[in-house]
Amino acid sequence: MPLALVTGATSGLGLEFARQLAARGHDLVLVARNAERLSSIATDLRAGGRSVKIVAADLSTTDGIARVAAAVRTYEIDVLVNNAGSSIGKFFGDTDIEAENAQLTLMVQAPMDLMAAALDVMRPRGSGRILNVASVAAFTPRGTYSAHKAWIVNLSRWMNIRYSAEGVTTTAMCPGFVRTEFHQRMGVDPSDVPGWMWTTVEENVREALADLGKGKPLSIPTAKYKVLATVAQYAPAKLVAAMAKRGRKVAE
Repeated sequence: MPLALVTGATSGLGLEFARQLAARGHDLVLVARNAERLSSIATDLRAGGRSVKIVAADLSTTDGIARVAAAVRTYEIDVLVNNAGSSIGKFFGDTDIEAENAQLTLMVQAPMDLMAAALDVMRPRGSGRILNVASVAAFTPRGTYSAHKAWIVNLSRWMNIRYSAEGVTTTAMCPGFVRTEFHQRMGVDPSDVPGWMWTTVEENVREALADLGKGKPLSIPTAKYKVLATVAQYAPAKLVAAMAKRGRKVAE
């Protein structure tokens, strides 16, 4: 059976990736900080006939990253889903620099190191798929969070250009507002976001996995966010600035 490693697998998009990959016949390696929650989810998925391993690790630390990178190499995974992430909920200049550095480790160093580990096993084999969860925030200036996501989008697109000919594809997933615990942790009041902008984890993961299977460099789930992302990429600078200001109001 193909083996997929999913980070941030205990809630939201990560949990849905685990469920849908299992339904597609993948065995799993699940990664998150909460060992108890990981064990519970693994038990549920094993009941469906899947082999599930767990790695409890904090990817905002170098030790945690090293442990998961070792698992990538040891298990010689077929699919890597870099999903783990968080947001400080404030903008750069209003945040503590130590918190920013931990965020940088989680959002940039962790996926980079895990991609490097994945390439070590996928390139010699001549096959593998990497999916990096970014955000439509990558297309607008919104502080360090959007900067991190822009970084992952650009590296993913380059990796797909560079390594797809070797059988290793990389896809950056850019969802919009998704009904998960993530925005609650950010302090976003759902009522501050128009109802039509919300999407579900099920539809986002379903579309992302379809695009991953096709080897697409970029996956923007749902038609409405495809339109919004296109506008953000090609709109005049003043309009992009207005969108960024709207994002600040939501974040605050």
